[in-house]
Amino acid sequence: MYGRQGGVIEMTIESIRVSLMNYQRVVILKEKASERYLPIWIGPAEADAIAVQLQEVSVARPLTHDLLRSAIETLGANVNHILVNDLSNDTFYARIVLDYNGAPLEIDSRPSDALALAVRVRVPIFAEESVLDRAGVLLDKDGEQVEGNGERQKVLPEELEKMSAFKDFIDSLDLDDFDKRSKGSS
Repeated sequence: MYGRQGGVIEMTIESIRVSLMNYQRVVILKEKASERYLPIWIGPAEADAIAVQLQEVSVARPLTHDLLRSAIETLGANVNHILVNDLSNDTFYARIVLDYNGAPLEIDSRPSDALALAVRVRVPIFAEESVLDRAGVLLDKDGEQVEGNGERQKVLPEELEKMSAFKDFIDSLDLDDFDKRSKGSS
C-alpha cells in the first residue's frame, strides 16, 4: 500500500515547527509524490517524542510511545501503518492499523500519538485524500502556495470560518524554505 491507492496518499514527516505567535507546535507532513503538505497542530510532549526519535536521541527511560510499541509487540501484534483519516471541527483523527494474528485491527488515535509511534516502528504514514483536499497546502515549483484548483474539494463557508485560526497560522509560516529543504535532502 504505497503512493496513491484507494483514496489514501503516502506521507512523510517533513518537519516540526513552532509558532512564534503562540508557541504551539505543528507537524508538517509532506505527500511523497508531490509538493502538497499537511500541517497538523500537536502538543509539546508529542512534538518532543517525534523529534527525539527522528533525531535518534537516546533517553534514559522509555517514553510513552516506546511503552506503546513494547505493549503492542508483547501482545503479538505489529503496526502495519498509520492513517490520518478525518478532519472535523479543526480536529484531525487518525487510526493505527495493526496486524494481529494475520488480521487487520484498527485503533482510534490522535495523529500526534500515531505519528510518534510510526517513527518508532518505521511504518508508512498515510492520509485520506479527502483530508488533504480540505487541509493540504500545495506549493508550486517556486515554493509559492497554490490556491485551490478545480480538482480540489469545495469547502463550506462555515468550515472555512472554523478553520480561520489554523489558516492564519499557515499563512504566517515561511513556506519558502520547504522547497529548498526538500531539494537539499533528496
